Amino acid sequence: MSLKVELKPGEKIIVGESAITNGPHRTRFFIEGDAPILRQKDIMSVEDANSPAKNIYFAVQLMYLSKTPEKFHQNYFELINELISAAPSTIPFVTNISNNILNNKPYKALKEAKKLIRYEEALISHVQSSDGNLSEDDPVDGESAGTGSKPAPEGRQKASGG
Repeated sequence: MSLKVELKPGEKIIVGESAITNGPHRTRFFIEGDAPILRQKDIMSVEDANSPAKNIYFAVQLMYLSKTPEKFHQNYFELINELISAAPSTIPFVTNISNNILNNKPYKALKEAKKLIRYEEALISHVQSSDGNLSEDDPVDGESAGTGSKPAPEGRQKASGG
C-alpha cells in the first residue's frame, strides 16, 4: 500500500534521509516503501530547538529519521533527565515518549514529544501570567497526561533554562 502525499507550492518533506522541496505548483505523489516520512509541519530545525521540550523533540526526530537511532539515545536520556529534574510534572509525557522509543515506535514518540512541547508552553505561560501552578491534569490541547498528582514547584523557576 502506498502513501499519497500532496505538497503545496514550496512545501518541504523528508523521506528517509532526503529532504524534498516542492516547486511552484501543487504536487501529488505516492510513496511506497519503509522510509520514515516527515512533513514540513513536523520538522524541527536545530535553530527552532530552543527549549528543553523542543530539544527532546529534535532528539526524537533524529532517532526517527536515522538508520541507527541508538546513536542518539544517550543524548536523549541526558535531555530527559535534565527536564525531569527541573520540571517533575513532565514525567508522564517523558514516560510516554520513552516507552514508544523503547518499543520501536519512533513516530508515536515524536507525536508524544509534540504534547510535551505544548505542556511546556502552557507551563511557561502560567508562570508568566499567574502563580505558576499547572497540574499535569490540566488539559493541554484537549488532552491530559493523567497522573492526578499535584504539580511540582517548577513553576517558580526561571523559564530560561536556569
